[in-house]
Amino acid sequence: MKQHSYKEYIEALSKISRAISSDLYLGDVLKLVVTLTANVMKAKICALWLLDEKSQELKIRATQAMSEEYLKDRSLKVGEGVVGLVAEEKKPLIIYDVLKDERYKEKKLAKKESLVSMLSVPMMIKKRVIGVINCYTTSPYKFTKSDTELLSTVANQAAVAIENTELMVKTKVVQEELEARKKIEKAKGILMREQKISEEEAYNLMRRSSMDKRVNMKDIAEAIILSHEIKKSV
Repeated sequence: MKQHSYKEYIEALSKISRAISSDLYLGDVLKLVVTLTANVMKAKICALWLLDEKSQELKIRATQAMSEEYLKDRSLKVGEGVVGLVAEEKKPLIIYDVLKDERYKEKKLAKKESLVSMLSVPMMIKKRVIGVINCYTTSPYKFTKSDTELLSTVANQAAVAIENTELMVKTKVVQEELEARKKIEKAKGILMREQKISEEEAYNLMRRSSMDKRVNMKDIAEAIILSHEIKKSV
């Protein structure tokens, strides 16, 4: 693994920054982060783990590795293994040879994938850990201070992007829910006026129609509104 020039670091950070600030779903953001990070770090494997704050477990969410064994769903408790330790201590950890370090638990997998040296950094938002990024090499390599700084910067940029993406998804879901409720209320009002029925009867009529046609209430509401508008324009 060769040393990087300052220019390469800046270009890499710029690429990753553009990628993770683009309008993508979380899964795409994570995949981009590990792929670009692996290329920048000249790493055999780059793996990204996210912390589930409720269970206090770290789950592997993205890797550019091809091995099915590495890709399978795995989780670690905070404090468990290298990933858990980095999350707990909130600071980077370098291991020169994973096969000789007792903190590294997956030696069988490391042999299969020919993993040797490892750099693991926490993904931080202010003082809160949201995950961990690992980079591995296939030959002995002494990760430098610059390597650690680069990966830490990438990890923290990614953490902000992940937080923003999750917030955007939550906001979008809430907006869609509010929009659906508005349409249902409007459609209900149309039925009440047109059929001279109560609010409860109008709602039950829409619900039965939704169940019979196996479509959601929002679609039923949109159909009622559209029908009403067509009648008005005729």
